[in-house]
Amino acid sequence: MTKLSVNINKIATLRNARGGNMPNLLQTAKDIEHFGGQGITIHPRPDERHIRYQDARDLSKIVATEFNIEGNPIPKFIDLVLETRPAQVTLVPDAITNITSNAGWDTLTHKSFLTEVISEFKRNNIRTSIFVDPDLNIIEGAKAIGADRIELYTEAFAEGYKKGNQKAVNIYKESALLATKIDLGINAGHDLSLDNIQYFLENVPNVLEVSIGHALICESLYLGLENVVQMYLRKMGLSNK
Repeated sequence: MTKLSVNINKIATLRNARGGNMPNLLQTAKDIEHFGGQGITIHPRPDERHIRYQDARDLSKIVATEFNIEGNPIPKFIDLVLETRPAQVTLVPDAITNITSNAGWDTLTHKSFLTEVISEFKRNNIRTSIFVDPDLNIIEGAKAIGADRIELYTEAFAEGYKKGNQKAVNIYKESALLATKIDLGINAGHDLSLDNIQYFLENVPNVLEVSIGHALICESLYLGLENVVQMYLRKMGLSNK
């Protein structure tokens, strides 16, 4: 069974835009779990433009499902993970200036560095996942550096599927079959949505977890907007519904 981990970065972005504590990030995480979410994902960045490092500390105390922290393993990030001890850390090679993640690791070029980082997390009983493109050589490299799981970077699939190219899923299927063969767990994320998630999971075997944030929050706004507008109108005595 595939688990849904909800990335709450966008909740933090909305909170930070106005200051204060609305929406309440911690309460949102609790609510997501109550609604059936099976994990909470955050991706703090050095400039703390959405998730703050203190958020990670606070969430580590209240997340009752599975806590997943994503990020580039710079020293500050490593220290945060070792302090908060999430169930899973997902290593992502995003530059400081990136708006969002846009590539997976080259596990061959960065083998020595990644092996050292992953060893440190595993010594502290933190499951490690590494963000990778659907490249068979890179996936074999992920096994060589000691990762427990890979997270398949799914933007190429999402773009292809949106354009009607259903064959864009094929390389992900091949990647998943290889990962299973060499005993790597499989996660997936980036641009998965209500439009494409079912097709992806029907065609890519053995996916343990999907991490979805931006699309899920956008969809929540659209699917809940009519209800909230009508609630306001009823409070104002202006609705016939």
